[in-house]
Amino acid sequence: MEQIDTLVSARWVIPVEPADCVLENHAVVVHEGRIVAVLPTAEAQKTYQPAQHIELGEHALIPGLVNAHTHAAMSLLRGLADDLPLMTWLEEHIWPAEGRWVSPEFIADGTDLAIAEMLRGGTTCFNDMYFFPDVVAQRAVSHGMRACVGMIMIDFPTPWAQNATEYLDKGLAVHDEYKHHPLISTAFAPHAPYTVSDEPLGRIRTWADELDLPVHIHVHETAGEIEASVAQHGVRPLARLEGLGLLNPGLLAVHMTQLTDEEISRVADAGAHVLHCPESNMKLASGTCPVAQLDAAGVNIAIGTDGAASNNDLDMFGEMRSAALLGKLAAGDAAALPAARILRMATLGGARALGLDATIGSLEAGKSADLTAVRLDGADTLPVFNPISHLVYTAHRGHVSDVWVAGRQQLREGTLVHMDEPAILARARAWGERIADGQSPDSGAQTP
Repeated sequence: MEQIDTLVSARWVIPVEPADCVLENHAVVVHEGRIVAVLPTAEAQKTYQPAQHIELGEHALIPGLVNAHTHAAMSLLRGLADDLPLMTWLEEHIWPAEGRWVSPEFIADGTDLAIAEMLRGGTTCFNDMYFFPDVVAQRAVSHGMRACVGMIMIDFPTPWAQNATEYLDKGLAVHDEYKHHPLISTAFAPHAPYTVSDEPLGRIRTWADELDLPVHIHVHETAGEIEASVAQHGVRPLARLEGLGLLNPGLLAVHMTQLTDEEISRVADAGAHVLHCPESNMKLASGTCPVAQLDAAGVNIAIGTDGAASNNDLDMFGEMRSAALLGKLAAGDAAALPAARILRMATLGGARALGLDATIGSLEAGKSADLTAVRLDGADTLPVFNPISHLVYTAHRGHVSDVWVAGRQQLREGTLVHMDEPAILARARAWGERIADGQSPDSGAQTP
C-alpha cells in the first residue's frame, strides 16, 4: 500500500469540477500538501496507508472557500458607522478613523482577527485590499493562510504612503518579497476610479502588463460614482478604465452594481472578472449587481464579503445565500443562479479571478489540499436531499467543522489548531475600547 499523509473520507465529496457533481462515500487523498486522488472510500482504504485517516461520516467536503474581496484589518472597525450611504460612511467616518488609527500594529491585529473568523467559516484564501500589505502577508504566512495581497494605490497620503511613487515602490517591494511564496500572491489594488487619477492608473497598467498581475479595483459601485465620473471625465468609470487599457483579463472589478447591457458585453468580451459583494451592496444601498446577466454572458464571477466594517462579517456562507437569493430577485427568475453555480463562484470562480485556478478552487488531483468540511446532520439541516443546495440555502458557517490549507489542518472539530484565539480576541477588545474612547494610537496593542 502507498504511504500518504492524510486520508479524508466524507459522506459527500463535492469537487466543484466537474460542475454539479456529488460523490457519495468518497475520500480525498492528501500527501505533501497536495491532492493525490479523489476516489471511493473503500477503494482508497485498499490502496493507501495514511498517517492519519479523518472520517467525516455526516459531512460535505468541499474546496476551501475563496473570499474574493475584503479589507481584512477593517475587522477592527466592525460596526463603527452603520446605516449610512457609502460616501457619508467613507468620508465622514471610515477615512477619518483610518487616518487616526491605522498602523502596522492595527493591521496585524485586525488581520489576525479576520483570519480567525475566515478559517472558522471555511474560507482558506482571501483577496485583500488595504494598507500595509507587507504586514497582511506576514500575518497570513504566520497562520498558514492563503492570501492575495493588494498593492494599494490611492491619490491622497495615508499612514502607508505619501504619493503615487511611494505607493508603487512599496507595493512592488512586497511583490518581490513574496513572488515565490506558496501561500502569497499579489495584485495591484488601486482603490477606485474616483480616488485614483489617470497617471497612477497608467503606471499600474504598465506594471501589471509587465508582471502579468491582476488589477483589483472598486468599479461602478454606486449611481453617484457614475454621475461624478461623467461630470469630471465625460465618460462612465468603466469606459475610462477601458481608455487606459485596464479593461482586460487582468481586471478584477469589484461591485459593478451599475451596468448597461453594452457594458456587460464589453466586460465579457474583455475577459474581465467581477467580484460580487451582495451583502455590502445591500447594506450600503449601493445597488444590485446583475449577476445572472453577467453569468449568462460568460463573465467569470467571484464572491467576496467586502470588509467587516461594511458587511459586518466575513461569512462566505451567508454571502453565498445572499448572492443566490438577491440574484434570483434581480433577474425575476427563481431558476437563475442555481446553488451549484453559486458554490462554483465562491470557490473556483474566485480562484480563477486570482489566477490561482491551477492550484485551488476544486478538488482535483495535483491541486493544493485546501479543504472545508461542513457538518449536515443537525436539526437545522436534516434531511439532506441535495447537499449542494444545503450548502447554499441551509448551512451556515457554524456548521464548518474542519479546514485545511495546503494539507495543514487549521480547524479541527471547530477549534483553531495553530492560532492563539484568546490572545487575538483580547487584542481586538483592547482596540475596540481605545477606538471607542478616542485614546491616542500610541497606546495601541502590540503584536507579538
